[in-house]
Amino acid sequence: MTAAVRAKGASRTKVDWFLLFMRVALLSLIAIGLLAFFAQQLDPNNAFARWRHGGDAAHTLTGDQYKGLVVTGLSQGAMYGLIALGYSMVYGVLGFINFAHGEVFMVGGFTGFIMANKLDEAGYWEGGAFIPAVLFTILVCTLVSMATAVIMERVAYRPLRGSPRLIPLITSIGVSFFIQNAVILLFGPGAKGYPSNPDWLQQKRSLLGLVEIEGIKIVVIVVAALSMYALWYFVERTRTGKAMRAVSEDKEIASLMGINVNRTIVTTFAVGGAMAGIAGILWGLLFRSVIATTGFLPGIKAFTAAVVGGIGNLGGAMAGGVALGGAESLAPLMLLEPLGVEGASQLRDAVAFTLLILVLLIKPTGLFGERLSSEDRA
Repeated sequence: MTAAVRAKGASRTKVDWFLLFMRVALLSLIAIGLLAFFAQQLDPNNAFARWRHGGDAAHTLTGDQYKGLVVTGLSQGAMYGLIALGYSMVYGVLGFINFAHGEVFMVGGFTGFIMANKLDEAGYWEGGAFIPAVLFTILVCTLVSMATAVIMERVAYRPLRGSPRLIPLITSIGVSFFIQNAVILLFGPGAKGYPSNPDWLQQKRSLLGLVEIEGIKIVVIVVAALSMYALWYFVERTRTGKAMRAVSEDKEIASLMGINVNRTIVTTFAVGGAMAGIAGILWGLLFRSVIATTGFLPGIKAFTAAVVGGIGNLGGAMAGGVALGGAESLAPLMLLEPLGVEGASQLRDAVAFTLLILVLLIKPTGLFGERLSSEDRA
């Protein structure tokens, strides 16, 4: 309607002017921040840097520090991408956002905590037994998270299928709080620590002579990349994946073609849960600590990544997660610190949601476009 009115030469509404102002303001802030950063790198004593830092010389980033930030953003963004895949898959099939998906990720992290400590007590979390122990832990975390997601769908969401979308959305929030409190009841509210990783996994290794990366971050990036490729192959190259895409496009026609819609939806939840479970154990290995609310903020950020990439678009979810992780890692020191913002490194969460706002203002369908069912497009 708005586009048709504009085509006839009608003037912009107040909302249009406000959105235009927000676009210009955010893009201008980014441009000024980048210019200040490059000027600061060339001359830490330039006039703008002295003005914004109270007369002191500004800090500069060395090449190694910059590379370290990129690697940190990539490893964290890979985990956001894995979680975001679950949001996109469920939205693509059922058309609603499962806000309890972050708790599926948290369950994977807690399962990893239990398995890692049991294996450590048995002496398998070190030496040559470490790699088989980690692979076994990833398998168990994946299965437990899959089971959690499937039970969630069967108990909480299937009875509400066909209801107005607000109802399952609110239900998902209730499920999220239920799982959080169940974990607190079982394990207590305190943080639960993973055993120490072997020394060789903590050491930095040179990658093609370009950058030094800690072994654990290499593991996170490689496992996340392999998981994403496996999911792409499953969705694009298998009969079950084709059935999932058909149900996502139109449930009624898919049913008429002989596809078991209920089974396909359960499979979608299971696969999304598997990705969240893998992300959960990777999170535990990287940060070596989990709490009952571990899934809340990463879950919200993964949802942000899914929207940034294009909700319902699996490739977009992966790319959105990496973009969000990179923005969180780089933006505070490349945009906010040169502008003299105090505590810039503590504003990572603000950067994530500012990125969401910026993408929605410029391209509401996400960077790679939404993939909606026929019902959502109507």
